[in-house]
Amino acid sequence: MALLPQPARSVARPGHMIVCGDDALAERLAAELASVYRERVTLVVPGASRSAPTASASALFGRVQAAMRRGGGNAVGPRVLQTPVLDEAALVQAGVQEAAALALVHDDDETNIHAALAARRLNPRLRLVIRLYNRKLGQHLEELLDQAAMLAVPGLDPHALDTSTTVLSDADTAAPALAATAVAGTSKVVQADGLLLRAVERSPAGPGQIPDPGLCTLALLSSTTNDPAGTEGSDTSGREGPTLLPDDDAVAAAAGRGTVVLETVVHTGSAPPPRRLAGRGFPLGSLFSRRLRWSLAGLVACVLGLAVVSRVTTGDHPLHAGYVVLLDLFAINDPALGETPARQVLQLLSALAGFLLLPVLFAAVLEALGTFRTASVLRRPPRGLSGHVVLLGLGKVGTRVLARLDELGIPVVCVEEDPEARGIPLARRLRIPVVVGDVTQEGVLESAAVDRAHALLALTSNDTTNLEAVLYARSVKPELRVALRLYDDDFAAAVYRTLRAAYPRALTRSRSVSTLSAPAFAGAMMGRQILGAIPVERRVLLFAALNVAGHPQLEGRTIAEAFRPGAWRVLALDTAEPDHRTPDLAATPSHDGRERPAGLVWDLHPGYVLRGEDRVVLAATRQGLAELLGRRPLPTVRPPGPASGGQGH
Repeated sequence: MALLPQPARSVARPGHMIVCGDDALAERLAAELASVYRERVTLVVPGASRSAPTASASALFGRVQAAMRRGGGNAVGPRVLQTPVLDEAALVQAGVQEAAALALVHDDDETNIHAALAARRLNPRLRLVIRLYNRKLGQHLEELLDQAAMLAVPGLDPHALDTSTTVLSDADTAAPALAATAVAGTSKVVQADGLLLRAVERSPAGPGQIPDPGLCTLALLSSTTNDPAGTEGSDTSGREGPTLLPDDDAVAAAAGRGTVVLETVVHTGSAPPPRRLAGRGFPLGSLFSRRLRWSLAGLVACVLGLAVVSRVTTGDHPLHAGYVVLLDLFAINDPALGETPARQVLQLLSALAGFLLLPVLFAAVLEALGTFRTASVLRRPPRGLSGHVVLLGLGKVGTRVLARLDELGIPVVCVEEDPEARGIPLARRLRIPVVVGDVTQEGVLESAAVDRAHALLALTSNDTTNLEAVLYARSVKPELRVALRLYDDDFAAAVYRTLRAAYPRALTRSRSVSTLSAPAFAGAMMGRQILGAIPVERRVLLFAALNVAGHPQLEGRTIAEAFRPGAWRVLALDTAEPDHRTPDLAATPSHDGRERPAGLVWDLHPGYVLRGEDRVVLAATRQGLAELLGRRPLPTVRPPGPASGGQGH
């Protein structure tokens, strides 16, 4: 086992990267920075002592080294510093005053916030990347820390702070890909200047068919796509894995292989605004059933009819006639002794209507109470539901995926063991059916109508639970599309091979959160604007906005000359003036209340020469983007091994 570096003899050099955390995201991020970007990394982990490494710290260091080996790199491993408390003294010992970037990826938001405030005081120029689940708090924290940096360094250019503080959520980063995995017709999506880009997987073209290349071909899928013994579903395809960013010759020569092409999703208009008067009337439809409303309407018509007959037979004023009928209806009027036969008959009919009214009123009260009660409890799956997605787990990741599926208008049934889970309030607010129970118990998945479901998303943090749920669901419905969250790459590959061999006609995918989100965290630490990441099998393509100035691989070259197959490809050009450009192309253009016309041009002429003042959107592999924007050139990247690009939770 690799020895844990001793912090007392390891001194951080200026410009290094610091990662603070102890979970899968921290280890993946440290390995990403060290192996892909060749950065000097200091990994700060919690522990009981700063001098004596614990078994957990040694195990974490070993996992980081293993992740680096899977990445196919020969970089020096990270310096590991163990500290009982992530305080100002620990940050100083880690070298935060000379560091280029600091990532705070603890699972506890409060720990990350306290450390970020301390780090900003110690180094105002430090690039901060903070992991927070609370979106609003993250936005306010970004503004606060950037303002603190400008006040601490007089004369500092505000434009230099565009990426000085970046708040990310691993759940938000991975949710679109996880949701797209289980849904037919939806694809991996990233946003650029308000425009949605969709990566679509396409089957090999048949004889005589001309494939539509879309904007461009992003990847050639694994040659084992239709081989039950292959591993493309677990993204550990080995030598026959996907080919990212191929050139035209490679695409033409890859007959029989599926492709991933990039398309734009054109907005046809926003959703119609809600009616102004909607919801202002009495909510009869939500309080009372249709049968009860018809019963009430019939009784009201009966009372009105009796009032009209009373007016005609007695000659009373209409209001007095109606008043007398109501008195008779509620049996509080004097008996009509000595009255005309017509009056006596009307009184008897009114009393009969009153007897009929009592059970209707009682039923109305019970239904109203039941409606108010069920508004605060979880909804059960409706009878006859089919074609839905069964979502297992409503933790941080499951909650974000649920919100994403609801935005797409996809019917969902959730299964959660903990009635106090984080996503339960969201499911209640969205009126999403939830089955509360242990998925490993018999009958729980049946309650979610898994036999009529379109797909199953198993997103708990327990690999065994996810696998058990998938196996049971497949026994109920063999052709069910499943996507399960797995951390260990070898385990994921073995699971995929077994499921693919047992159910060759059913789609199986293994995905995880830390590997889907680690490239975005690493990209933010490198100081560039990452628009999103799209998984291709178990590898990742990054989309980034980049200023051409200072990059000889782009500046002064044509679009065709700037394209490097397997590394990066320019997709779009930002035509907006530099002073009017949106700082964050991944955000909605009107996020600050001002409408901006989209300035990206996607249909670029191959002969256009890139200038220093241009900003481009490009797709790149992790190694390619590291070479393009790294501080030093990378050696030739070896073909990925069997476990390349593994993912964790």
